[in-house]
Formats: sequence, structure tokens, C-alpha cells
Amino acid sequence: MASSRGRIDKRQAILDGAFTVFARQGYAQACVQEIANEAGVAKPTVYNHLNDKATLFRHAMQAAAQTALHQRLAALEPLADPDPDLRVTLEDVGHRLLRLHTDDRSCALRRLLYSEITQFPDFLDIVTESGPHRLNQALADRLARLTLAGHLRATDPDQAAEQFMALLTGPLEARTRMGTRQIGDAELHEITRAAVRTFLHAFGTADA
Repeated sequence: MASSRGRIDKRQAILDGAFTVFARQGYAQACVQEIANEAGVAKPTVYNHLNDKATLFRHAMQAAAQTALHQRLAALEPLADPDPDLRVTLEDVGHRLLRLHTDDRSCALRRLLYSEITQFPDFLDIVTESGPHRLNQALADRLARLTLAGHLRATDPDQAAEQFMALLTGPLEARTRMGTRQIGDAELHEITRAAVRTFLHAFGTADA
């Protein structure tokens, strides 16, 4: 059992180290020795776990996307038991999502996806399935439950989820200069409030 646990931990260290190096260097410039150094393992150990650089890149990207997804799903939890003033809960959730969307690893993940998509066209399916698609499904489910409880007016929950995420993340590419500029928490709150205000105008009940 200990041996199995150690192998899993070592593999995770390799994937974390690989993502760090790929984010810093890009795929072409990254080397396996540097990844081994970052992970704290010997170079042959990297090859024992993942056969080659391309396989390592795919698995590192997938692992990073899955970690980002789990964090975003956790950010939706307040919607399960919302404040009587739904705006408060939506702003809380929206702000959590924006902080995750603008953290260093998320920005690096998007930059790597954009820069390497022509060489690895399957990345779009890998990252989308582990990211926006699953997040929108979970958010749509939460919004559908809020609709049944009378907090939102009856509408297509999938469309409502898409619109909510678009209102949140739409301004970010320009404001962060495609992830190269950090924006402060006050600005994230400003974006969140504007997004929630517009969302409730479109999908809120008369009370909301």
C-alpha cells in the first residue's frame, strides 16, 4: 500500500512540476531534465511514469484542468443554500469564480492551450471537458434548482449558466491583457457586481 501511495504521489509531483515548467518555458523550450528537477525526481523516473514529452504535456494539462474544475465546482456550493437576497449569494459565487479564473495557474493553462492548440488539437476536447463544459453543467443544475424554488424566473438553465459565466469572464481578457496583467480584488468585485446586476435583470424574479 505504501509503495502504491508513493508511486501516486511521485506521479503527481511530476505532473505538477511539468505544468510549472511548461507554463514558464512553453512546450518547445521545456526539457525533461528541468521537469525532473522541478519535481524533485531523477530524469529516468519521469520516463518510467510518462513515456515521452508529448505524453507528459497532455497529462499535465489534463491534471491542471481537472484541478481547476474541482476548485470551481466547490465555488458553486453557496448556491445550494442561498441567502434570502439572491444577489448576495450570486456575488459571492461570482467573486470566487473570478478569483479562480484569474489565478496564475488558470492564466497559464489558457495561455498554453492557445499557444499549443495547433500542435495538440485534442487539447481543446481535454480541457473543455474538464473545464467550461462541466462547470456550466453544474451551474445550470444549481440555477434550475433556484428556479424551482422561485428565486429565478423560468428559463433554460443551460442558457442562464452560459450567460452568467459570459458576464463574469467576458471583460477579463481585455482587463488582464490576456492574463498578463494582475487585477486587484476591488476590480474583481466591481466586475462581479455588474455581472450579477445584469444577470438578475434578465433572469431574476420581480422580487429579485
